[in-house]
Amino acid sequence: MYLCGMAKIHKLYIVPTPIGNLEDITQRALRVLKEVDLILAEDTRTSAILLRHYEIHTHIQSHHKFNEHKSVEAVADRIEAGASIALISDAGTPGISDPGFLLVRTCLERGIEVETLPGATAFVPALINSGFPADCFVFEGFLPVKKGRQKKFKFLAEEERTLIFYESPFRLVKTLVDLSLFFGSERQACVCRELSKKFEEHRRGSLSELAAWYGEHPPKGEIVLVVAGKE
Repeated sequence: MYLCGMAKIHKLYIVPTPIGNLEDITQRALRVLKEVDLILAEDTRTSAILLRHYEIHTHIQSHHKFNEHKSVEAVADRIEAGASIALISDAGTPGISDPGFLLVRTCLERGIEVETLPGATAFVPALINSGFPADCFVFEGFLPVKKGRQKKFKFLAEEERTLIFYESPFRLVKTLVDLSLFFGSERQACVCRELSKKFEEHRRGSLSELAAWYGEHPPKGEIVLVVAGKE
């Protein structure tokens, strides 16, 4: 790969991809994806849609949470042998509630250069659009489904900063109810759904109001839940 007339640089590139709207990708990201020797993707079928849209023909290989522990050393070996490799996830920035951390750490430990491109991630637009303070916040990603769930809620109930969670549409109502029990039913929140997509939605209200609404209107799609900190 030749960048700006410089000699070929062998490194790992972390490349954010759109969280919905395919236009939300940088020119730099497209160039890198076209020029690297290999693209590692969380789901090759999902990523193929983006690559076909932008006529990117770089070879693609799966790299997900079920195989990353076994594959990171082999990927690092390939970069050391002269390959330039890009890592992408299904949507957003790799490493943010998606595979990426292990590969980045392995490369850094072996002295391999890692370059992370700026770009799309779901929690930033959700935070800004919520109307809650954005100068200081806590990103928690996905909450524990069973083990440690109540302990996590008890700990976060005293947090004064704005809280951000990723949640499945199938668990949203349960999470809203649980948060209402631990945080108080009147704690304000915002459910951000299908960001950047056709049916984007931002619904604001108390935790109890949101739990009632989505109990009657089952949600679909990707969800970011933003909760006001304790006053």
